[in-house]
Amino acid sequence: MILPAIDILILSFLIYRSYQILIQTKAIQLVRGAALMALIYAVAFFFKLQTLLWVLNLMVPGLVIGVAIIFQPELRKIFTQIGQGGWFKFASSEQILQLDEVIQAAVTLSSKRRGGLIVIARQVGLKNYIDTGTRLEAEITAKLIVTIFGHDTPLHDGALIIEGGKIAASGCFLPLSEQPDIRRSFGTRHRAALGLAEETDAVVVVVSEESGAISLAYDGNLIYDIPETQLRKRLRELFIMGGEGSMEETEEGVLEE
Repeated sequence: MILPAIDILILSFLIYRSYQILIQTKAIQLVRGAALMALIYAVAFFFKLQTLLWVLNLMVPGLVIGVAIIFQPELRKIFTQIGQGGWFKFASSEQILQLDEVIQAAVTLSSKRRGGLIVIARQVGLKNYIDTGTRLEAEITAKLIVTIFGHDTPLHDGALIIEGGKIAASGCFLPLSEQPDIRRSFGTRHRAALGLAEETDAVVVVVSEESGAISLAYDGNLIYDIPETQLRKRLRELFIMGGEGSMEETEEGVLEE
C-alpha cells in the first residue's frame, strides 16, 4: 500500500508542477487546443466519421510541425524550467534581507524620479548579459543601488544584475521585447525588462524616470505601477519555494501604462 501511495503522490506532484510551468507561458493555449483536437478525434472515432478521421490524420503531422514552430519560445522555456531543478528550494533569511534592500532602493528611486532597471537572477544563469556591463561583485545594499542609478554616474544606463547573492554587474544590455501588443508608451527600460523576462526566468524591477512608477516583470509578463506592499509580496512568492506569483490579482496592470 505504501509504494502505490508514493507513486500517486510523485505523479500528482509532477502534474502539478508541469501545470504551474504551463500557466506561466502561452503554451497553455497549446494544451487547450490539443485537448479540443483530441475531443474531436474521439467523437469522430466513436461515431465512425471516416471522412473526418481521414482529414484529421492528414492534418496531424502538419499541426505538430506548426506547433513546434509557433510555440518554440514557450516550449524552450518549459524545458529550461524543467531542467532547472530547485523545486524544493527555500529562501534564506539573507536572501529575504537582500530582497528588502532591492525594494527599498526601488522606492527611493521612485520618490526621486530616477529611472532604474534591477535584474534578480533565479535559476537560469545571466552570464551573457553580465558580460555586457561592468563587473562589480558588490554587496547588495539599497544605498549602492540608488548611487549606481544616479543621473551623473557612468553606470546608470543599462541594467543592474544581481546573481549569486551579489550585485554582479551594472550598465548591462538586455534584449528588447518583441511582443506586438506592448504599449507604445513603454520606454526602453520596460521593453528590456519584458524582453529578459521572456528569454529567462529572471525577475526584473523597473522604475520609471518619467512617472516614478515601479513595475515588475517575470515569466513573460509585466505588472505596471505595482504598490510597494504588492511588490514585496510578489518578490517573496517568487523566491520562496520556487513560487510563481499569480498575475490574476492585478491583471489590469499587466502590460499597461
